[in-house]
Amino acid sequence: MGRGRRISAEGVRASLWFWPVVAAGAFLLLTLVLLKVRPVAGTAWAGLIWPAGADAALALLQTVATAIMAAATVTVSLTVVALQLASQQFSPRLLRQFARDRFTQAVLALFISTFVVALAGLQGLNADQPVPVLVMLLVLLMGIASAVGLLAFVGHIVKSLRVDTMMVTVHEEAASTIKQFCPPYEDRSKDPQDGLPGPAGGTLLPSARSGFVQIIQPRLLITAAAERGLFIRLGIRPGDHVVAGSPLGSIWSTSGAGAAAEDLEGALQESIGMGFERTSEQDVALGLRQLTDIAVKAISPGINDPITAAHAIGYCADLLTRLQGRHLGPQQHNDTDGQPRLLLPARDHRYYLDLVCAPIRRFGRAEPLVLTALLRMLRDCAAAARDGAQREEVSRQAGLILENASDELLEYDREAIVELVQRVEAALEGNIDDAYRDRAGETRSV
Repeated sequence: MGRGRRISAEGVRASLWFWPVVAAGAFLLLTLVLLKVRPVAGTAWAGLIWPAGADAALALLQTVATAIMAAATVTVSLTVVALQLASQQFSPRLLRQFARDRFTQAVLALFISTFVVALAGLQGLNADQPVPVLVMLLVLLMGIASAVGLLAFVGHIVKSLRVDTMMVTVHEEAASTIKQFCPPYEDRSKDPQDGLPGPAGGTLLPSARSGFVQIIQPRLLITAAAERGLFIRLGIRPGDHVVAGSPLGSIWSTSGAGAAAEDLEGALQESIGMGFERTSEQDVALGLRQLTDIAVKAISPGINDPITAAHAIGYCADLLTRLQGRHLGPQQHNDTDGQPRLLLPARDHRYYLDLVCAPIRRFGRAEPLVLTALLRMLRDCAAAARDGAQREEVSRQAGLILENASDELLEYDREAIVELVQRVEAALEGNIDDAYRDRAGETRSV
């Protein structure tokens, strides 16, 4: 595959510069048009808009341009502080959330646009010509809007730095990705049929570059495979890291002709988007990873905030129960004639449970509050389990938590953990009421 850059909606959303540049360009064009409107002195409507002269207009434009640069400096400084705090205190994988924040992008766009309008107005101001009153009105309104925007941005950044706000944002994005890309549990329309080629014996499709798989567009691969009489088994999923030269999958010929990797080079380049970081476009696991990062960081010795860890686990519980209501198996895609052309792999229930439970149970093995929060999460998963495989994985995780708990725990704390393991098992057996009847003095809230 070539190294061309993939421009997508996700890339635009994650860019701090795109919308400010677009807005600045649009307002520059508007200002150039308004500069042509110069009503002669004494015009009634012009006097209402700008009763002063050219000197006052010059002073206003200079003041606005100077003030806006100061406001933009404050905005950028606060954003950098927020990024640093999010990276150090919570997770470096949360930085993209701040870059994608629409309010921050809107405020920056307002500031840059106001500065550009003021500069264009200064350039077009001429003492020998009437004052461009519409430009002055625009600058005045944008200056007022910028002052309001600065105050609003300070409040917004304070709210954004709250860890609960970050977790809600991550949770909502992950839930949206699950809903969009994971079919309902009952939907088996894309289950692989018997007799598909592979998995061994095909022609490997090597990757031409390294990076994280950000997006896979099946339709392009299906079309290319149908045109060449091929069947494709991909071995990658969004979120996987690929090294140049490693296989992306394999192909088989269904028409009797040979199957060469070069036949799909162009289609692979167009359909598989790769980059230097994971994105939430199709990567269901990224949200769980970010929430797990927050939990692990919170229970680190330098922070020691198990309550935040428990809250993060609570958000993970909701996402995991949503995933249990979705079909997580590999998906077969057919061409317009109904012929199988593409098989996409998928992460299973065990993967998602391990993703959340494994790091938290290891780093929180000596913190009863964290371990009980994990077991409450598993109790929720047990109550929402759809089949025997899901129940088996939940039971497995509960056993691992109990086995991995520190030997230094007080007997009282260990009893609480053992009791919650029993409640998980009760939920798995269908005794939901007993599973959620916590002992006296204990509540399910943390």
